[in-house]
Amino acid sequence: MNKSTFDQYLIDGCMRCKYGATPKCKVNNWQTELKTLRQIALESGLIEEIKWGVPVYTHLGKNIISVNALKESANMTFFKGALLSDPHKILRQQGNIQSGRIAKFTNPEQIEKLIDVLISYIIEAMEIEKSGKKVSLITTPEPAPIELLQAFEEDQLFKKAFYTLTPGRQRGYIIHFSQAKQSATRIARIEKYRAQILNGIGLNDR
Repeated sequence: MNKSTFDQYLIDGCMRCKYGATPKCKVNNWQTELKTLRQIALESGLIEEIKWGVPVYTHLGKNIISVNALKESANMTFFKGALLSDPHKILRQQGNIQSGRIAKFTNPEQIEKLIDVLISYIIEAMEIEKSGKKVSLITTPEPAPIELLQAFEEDQLFKKAFYTLTPGRQRGYIIHFSQAKQSATRIARIEKYRAQILNGIGLNDR
């Protein structure tokens, strides 16, 4: 991804929600932080691309990290972060995503203090990718609640969109829907997130 494309991300965001390319887009809150994280990625020798609407940084064609904004933070996400040693304890699991780990920042000073740490994590992530190591994923799917299955029967487009999501995002929605004790509440939750699912957005992506 060239500079102009990254600059476009800073203007438009990922364009996966209704606030894309508007003043309410969350990237507007984290301009300095995103630029700083980007510079760290480039200085580590990674190649910059746009995937899924966000800047992704690769090595030998493999995804290593992404730089993105959430409502409450700017983030560096390690695609195989679960395999990192993380001696500084800066990585968190995001929702039900099993492989990735995220480092969140709310001001530039936090990032500046951790530049060397982040670079060392990136180098470790590159070595993990070159070694061929894989994260052992839990493959047993959560049973979908009957209300969700009924929604699929009534709307095949909705069904297709749901199963286009990554397994981790599917699991996150299923758990969230199933946690409601009343059927009416489960239906309400499904309707609340219908548009988000149709737009390919995970439960915790906004």
